[in-house]
Amino acid sequence: MPDPAVPPTPPVPLSALLAREDLGLRRIAGPMDADTSVHWAHTSEMADPYPYLLGGELLLTAGVHIPEAAGSGTYFDDYVSRIVAAGGAALGFGLAPVHDTVPRALVAACDAYGLPLLEVPPRTTFSGVARAVWQLMAQARHAELRRVTEAQQSLAAAASRPDPVRAVLRQLAQRVGGRAVLYGPEGAVVGEAGRGPEEAVSRALSELAAVVRPSGPGTPVSATDTLAGTHLAAYALGAGQGFALGVAAPHRDPGDHTIASVAAVLLSLLTGEHQSGSGAARSSALVRLLLGAEPRTVAPLLGADRWLVVHGRPDTQPCDPVAASALGAALGSPLVDLAQDVVRVLAPADREPAPQPGWTLGVSAPAAAEEWPAADIQAARALSRARATRTPLFRHGTHRPALTDLLAPDEAESHARALLAPLTAPLTETLRTWLSLHGSWDRTAVALSVHRNTVRQRIARCAALLGTDLDDPDVRMELWFALRHGDG
Repeated sequence: MPDPAVPPTPPVPLSALLAREDLGLRRIAGPMDADTSVHWAHTSEMADPYPYLLGGELLLTAGVHIPEAAGSGTYFDDYVSRIVAAGGAALGFGLAPVHDTVPRALVAACDAYGLPLLEVPPRTTFSGVARAVWQLMAQARHAELRRVTEAQQSLAAAASRPDPVRAVLRQLAQRVGGRAVLYGPEGAVVGEAGRGPEEAVSRALSELAAVVRPSGPGTPVSATDTLAGTHLAAYALGAGQGFALGVAAPHRDPGDHTIASVAAVLLSLLTGEHQSGSGAARSSALVRLLLGAEPRTVAPLLGADRWLVVHGRPDTQPCDPVAASALGAALGSPLVDLAQDVVRVLAPADREPAPQPGWTLGVSAPAAAEEWPAADIQAARALSRARATRTPLFRHGTHRPALTDLLAPDEAESHARALLAPLTAPLTETLRTWLSLHGSWDRTAVALSVHRNTVRQRIARCAALLGTDLDDPDVRMELWFALRHGDG
């Protein structure tokens, strides 16, 4: 029997339809011990429905196609065998308006071919049966989405615990009702959780994990199998890491693949740290910073001499820890900080950041460790500029010789502080953004996430406090010079 081309929705157990009292369906033939999955309902009065079936249907018929002498020949055997050959899940026979009872020969044929046969009472319409199938599908889909969402949240929480690898494995095993195993690059078990399967199943799971372990072009990223009624699945972790995740469960529910894939992504990040040893180096760097070490003495532990600070903001939905970690991984760095609706990433300068789908990014100029605070300010301004100009990525301009270089830095800073002294921090930032966007009220409002009238009020306040005309280009040039040198 061909595999049915089923839709991407959870199937409906035939028992759920039989349990609907409003339908009054009754199973009168076919296997009684095993449940049947129904993927859709289809009505047909064709004598040979085979060409019109995709597989997985509950086929509904009133028997209009049945000839008077059908009971004495092979008509019903031929009819049922074609339904089974097409992959039909079950047959529903309506008692009205053509037949008062289900033909005995049809009952016998369904028993012979193992096709569930349902008696549809006169009060139940075929459209009512089809509507019930769609309702049950919608309920199952909602339950599946809720289960997957809850699993994603619990896996993300497990990844933040003190022993994240084992915590993720335990949570995954609990969610699928089986066992989760993490295999190292050489095939050794690095961690495991859940009920232990039989030795033969464990061996088969290990062999399946070897299938997804990188061995050259064309290596699959996932694989599945079944042994002794146990469903097996294996997932490759990361790009060429050599780690693999194996899952063994007594049953495979809708959503299990999605849940295991989320766990695989999290474990890819965690095993990437484990394999390179950078996790311990970062911990050491953090401890030294907290104990008073200078950033320049700590930077070598992080593996680079010069760095970029990247500020990222999601375009649509609020950011969460998983999305923040995913952005860091895409930018090639696990050094990620999530603060409200902005993610900050400290990335090596030799990895040029690229625009990321769904994100707006601001990138600083390359900076040494002692320049990180200034680079952080640059990235924040670059992000504001990117949002205002609606560009996916904006880079802070690299330094080049200019007229401002003719003035000593100390003198420039002193002049800037004196000139801007009357302004508060919000006014200073509004003025800087407004000048950088050539006096655009709307784009400044977007960059600062305020109303355009608020921008107008703040700029008017700046003009009053500074006692100057902000429409004068010479004044704007002097203020821009001061803003660039006032806080680095």
